[in-house]
Formats: sequence, C-alpha cells, structure tokens
Amino acid sequence: MMNDRLIEPVGLLHGPAARQAVEAGLARWLAGGPTAYTLARLWGGGEDGRILPAGSLPAQWTGVADRLSAPFPDAGLPSGPQVMGIINVTPDSFSDGGRHYHAASALESMLAMYAAGCRIVDIGGESTRPGAPPVTAEEEWRRIAPVIRMVRERTALDDLYLSIDTRQAMVMDRALEAGANIINDVSALTYDPAARAVVARHDCPVMLMHMRGTPATMRNHTVYGDVAVDVVRELWQRVEEAVAAGIDRTRILVDPGIGFAKTVEGNLDLLARLPLLANLGCRVVLGVSRKRMLGEICAQPDAGRRDPATIAASLPGLVFADTVLRVHNVPAMMQAVRVSQGLDRH
Repeated sequence: MMNDRLIEPVGLLHGPAARQAVEAGLARWLAGGPTAYTLARLWGGGEDGRILPAGSLPAQWTGVADRLSAPFPDAGLPSGPQVMGIINVTPDSFSDGGRHYHAASALESMLAMYAAGCRIVDIGGESTRPGAPPVTAEEEWRRIAPVIRMVRERTALDDLYLSIDTRQAMVMDRALEAGANIINDVSALTYDPAARAVVARHDCPVMLMHMRGTPATMRNHTVYGDVAVDVVRELWQRVEEAVAAGIDRTRILVDPGIGFAKTVEGNLDLLARLPLLANLGCRVVLGVSRKRMLGEICAQPDAGRRDPATIAASLPGLVFADTVLRVHNVPAMMQAVRVSQGLDRH
C-alpha cells in the first residue's frame, strides 16, 4: 500500500547510458527499465519538491524507490509497448462519429488494425466526450454486441484482445461472457455500484482512468494543487478500492485521463511528468488521440487531422517499457513506436 510519500523520477537516461549509470550507483531503474532516473523529486513526508540524487536517498525513502524500480505486472496482456486501436460504435464520437456505427464497418477497421500489428482493440458504445449525455446500458449493449460476435467468429483474430470501454456493469458482464477480455472504465469503476463485483468475478484486466465528475460535469472540476501529484494520489484511491472489492492488483492498469477534468496546461503538465505514475505499480494506459487539447495547441479544429499531434503527445508514454497507447490511427502509431524502440537500443 502506498503511503503519502511519492518520488517523481527526473534526470532520465535511456539505453546504454542508463545501464552504466545504474551500475555506477548514480541512477535507479524506472519500472524495470529501459529508462533510469538520476534525480528524485520528493513529495510528502514534509519534503515537497525537494530534489536529491537518486543513488543516495535517505533510508525512509528507499522503500518508495524500490517500488518505483520494480517492473509493472503485465496485467494479463501482451508484453512490451502496445498500440490499442479505438473503435467507437457510436453516432456521436468527437473524432469519428458514425464511421463504425455498423458492425461490418467496425470489423473492417479492426482487420486493418490487426494487419498493422495491433493486438488490442477498445470498443465503445457510449461517447465520453465533454458534455456527452449518458446512454442506457441496453442501448450500449445493442451497439457493441454484434461487433464482439463478429470478431469472435473470425478464427484469424483469436489473439486479438477486445477491450470494452464502458461504465455499465451490465454491459461489462455481457461483454465478458460474449468473449471480450478487458474492461476500460473512464470512471475507474465508480459510476455503477455493481461494476467492481463484475470485474472481480471475471478476474479480467481492468483499466482505471482518472476523472473527476462525469463526462457531462468534468469541466467544473479542473482545479488542482499539483495536477500530476493529485492525479497519482486520486488514482491510488481508485486502485485500493478495486483491490478491496476483490480485484487482483496485478490485473489493474491505470490511465491518467488526459482531457478529462483537466485544462490544457494541466494535460501538458501530466504528459511531461508521466514517470510519477510508477508510484502506483500498475501498467499504464495513455489515451491522447485527437483530443481537443491537441486541437487547441495546434490550431486544428478538425479532429481527424490531429494524428501528427497525437503521435507527439503519445511518445512520452514510452518512458515505460510496456505502456498501452490508445489511438485512432494505428499504423502511424505503430511506426512511431518501432522507431522509438530502435533509438532506445543506442
């Protein structure tokens, strides 16, 4: 269990330089590598903001440092960085509303994602864009059920993991029974009182995202003391609540919730300080694809033209060896990941 002490890894090194610094006692591995950190900014314990060499931390901080150095559990998903394709089976998604509303078109897109190397696809039947109205569980299930069925009828897609983006316990239960593998809940299992029990019973991987309020109200909850520190501590509460409900900690992934109850500046601060998430000891999901904040930064009102910005905003997630990057344009992101992996070897 995490106490109030957090270490923010700074002074990052990659590749052979990271290994040499760790061997010399000048750096510590971050979540098992290949990134190492040479400096530690301390939060909690009366030390807020103090920076010390990572290789010479006081004794009371070594337990926190050891937790940061441990590799994340794989959460039951393929190892290494993963590109997770987005399939919105909705008429009103902010980026591609209506494109995958029919199961056949959704399947066609998933086949293309699979061919590009994607092995995890996230299917959603409810838009969670800011201000979006809720959808009934029955309507949500009506939208996604044919897609799950069509995928599971394709033996060529047997190794494709299906993630279901939902807040509704009924939808979770039916989807997992029908062959889905993962639950991705933007409310971190807080929206539906029955959700935690469903996930615990199925013993499936679950993605817990940080958000305050609901998609309809989250714009009213964007004030933080320190956005990165606050997000980690609030996510920790969600993780502990899930574990207390019987969910295996090793099956939990965490998502900082870029674009959810954060300002543009808050989103940028989070992206710049993603290593703080290592304090949670859970595999990380990062979803920035085509979001409004990218449009504001790049003066691009057309969400479909924000893929270059998406790649730039997603790459910081590769500070961890096994981040799941949730994107619309799978081939472009796959290329970026492969180049990044090549650079890390030099």
